This record gives sequence, C-alpha cells and structure tokens, in this order.
Amino acid sequence: MPADRIQNLLEDIRLLDPVRFELVQSLRELILDLSSSISEEVKYGGLLFSASKPFCGVFSYAKHVSLEFVEGALLPDKFKQLEGEGKLRRHIKLTSFQDIPAKHVREYLLLALKASAKP
Repeated sequence: MPADRIQNLLEDIRLLDPVRFELVQSLRELILDLSSSISEEVKYGGLLFSASKPFCGVFSYAKHVSLEFVEGALLPDKFKQLEGEGKLRRHIKLTSFQDIPAKHVREYLLLALKASAKP
C-alpha cells in the first residue's frame, strides 16, 4: 500500500508543521508534473522519486525541507545551489515556497531526471 504510506507521511508532516507540509506538497507536484513515468514511495524517512531509477527525494526536517539528488555530484551547478560533499549526493535546503523559484529547483530537477535516464 504505497499510497497509504505516502498519505500517512504527509499527514504526519502536516500535523507537525503546516508550512513545511505546503512546501513538501509543492515540491511533490513539481516533481510529479515533470513526467508521467515518475513514481514516488516512502523510503529513508521521506519521499523518494524514480523514473527509470531513483533520481531525487524530499525530506522534511525540523527547520527546513531538503531536496536530495541521488547523483547530484554529477549535475552541473550553474546556479551554485547544490550543497554537500559526498561522493554522489547533493541537496538544496528550502525553508519557504519562495525558495523554489529563487533556487532554480525546477531546472535542477530536470537535470537530475535527464541524468537518471542515462545508462
């Protein structure tokens, strides 16, 4: 019952912080609207999004929402928004809805989706 797990997680976030809930919902809509091939599941305490393979995740923390890119280290960072120093993962921290356009989230999501389609 993946849909039930997703709804339960979203309800928990909504009860803890309605503002973070709205930010998570906005990110979900943006990600799912990129392609009809994208699926989501609850994993690692957040939402993991996959097309041919996982490419990003959305995780709600006490003071921010993190948009994680599975292979973010391989993405071009034209806008200098990616954080992290691991071998592969990178993330963008978001604290408000205004961060979505200000941090060029859609552009990074498109890059990550395209990169996930490569063999």
